[in-house]
Amino acid sequence: MQTNKLKILNDPIYGLISIPNTLIFDIIEHPYFQRLRRVTQMGLSNLVYPGANHTRFHHAIGCMHLMQKAIQVLQSKNVQVSEEETTAACVAILLHDIGHGAFSHALEHSIVNGIAHEEISLKFMQALNKEFEGKLSLAIQIFEGKYHRKFLCQLISSQLDIDRLDYLKRDSFYTGVAEGNISSDRLITMMNVANDELVIEQKGIYSVEKFIIARRLMYWQVYLHKTGLVAESILVNVLKRAKELASKGVELFASRALKYFLYNTISKENFTEDTLETFSKLDDYDVLSAIKEWTNHEDPILSNLATMIINRDLLKIELQDVPFSEKYQEKIKKKVQKEWSLKEEELEYFVFSNTIKNQAYNTDKPIVIYTKKGKLKDIAKASDQLNVQVLTKPVVKYYLCYPKIFA
Repeated sequence: MQTNKLKILNDPIYGLISIPNTLIFDIIEHPYFQRLRRVTQMGLSNLVYPGANHTRFHHAIGCMHLMQKAIQVLQSKNVQVSEEETTAACVAILLHDIGHGAFSHALEHSIVNGIAHEEISLKFMQALNKEFEGKLSLAIQIFEGKYHRKFLCQLISSQLDIDRLDYLKRDSFYTGVAEGNISSDRLITMMNVANDELVIEQKGIYSVEKFIIARRLMYWQVYLHKTGLVAESILVNVLKRAKELASKGVELFASRALKYFLYNTISKENFTEDTLETFSKLDDYDVLSAIKEWTNHEDPILSNLATMIINRDLLKIELQDVPFSEKYQEKIKKKVQKEWSLKEEELEYFVFSNTIKNQAYNTDKPIVIYTKKGKLKDIAKASDQLNVQVLTKPVVKYYLCYPKIFA
């Protein structure tokens, strides 16, 4: 049997990334993981930032690379991390997003109900563990936060985890939004472990401040950009409408995988191994090719919504700091209903409101600064910058979407 060569990949952000061992190589080669090449990292953000076409595959490989670096840094500071733990942490971060559906979050809100992508990630990991004869057991423990060494779990999921260190830098690079360009190298170099917790040495305090501010700016400028919000909302509505038509037995063009999810009610309870297998064949290409075809569908609601996405002719969106008055919303609804002869329940596909929340820093799960005197302090208290305190407050904004002809 041929052993896999340890490959080197070229990443536009970190340069050369080496795959550390054959287990990780085999996981990357697996069809479940290769599917991530066909799932974009940022959904429909490329309608706002044309360069944002990078994939979940890209991000996962970058995370694995940063995890290797973080563990090397900790080992150099006399934190004992065994080879088995290193591999497990790399596998856990590599697979942390494997359960994301096509266009990331849109699927979770429309055709797969009541099961979050983290739970699907876990199902994929368990299936791979079976296939790899238990070699992923420790990685699963770390991923679930159940491993007794807390800092390894925090590297996967915390307010300063490897996932965030990669996606902020990567998304900033591909969107061209310079504000998100954090120094992940510097932050990793400042990592240490105290009382089994992941901490940042005092010298890294300004890098942490910049990281928190960068996160806030990236949320307002990129992840919660109003055009991105309206595009994602329309995508959710397209899939909801398709699902509704499918439940009435209407024939819809769709790939085999997409058809399965449109014509069956999928929830946490009936998400079987077969469902997982079908989910592993579903990606952005299925959804986009279906939406292209649906622009010609005889159902005017489906074809209208599909055309908006394909031609990037989206609904108008208003964003403000206070809720929209009922009176104002009713006025728009009446106009749209009259002009387009829509029933009450059809109206919500074209006129809807919602809220967005941005909390750059949450004190419930603090980023801990390790002072020169060996004390542990929450960054919000350790920072001499007033703005870290300010950033702990969630900011809520309200948006309303409706057809442009009524603007």
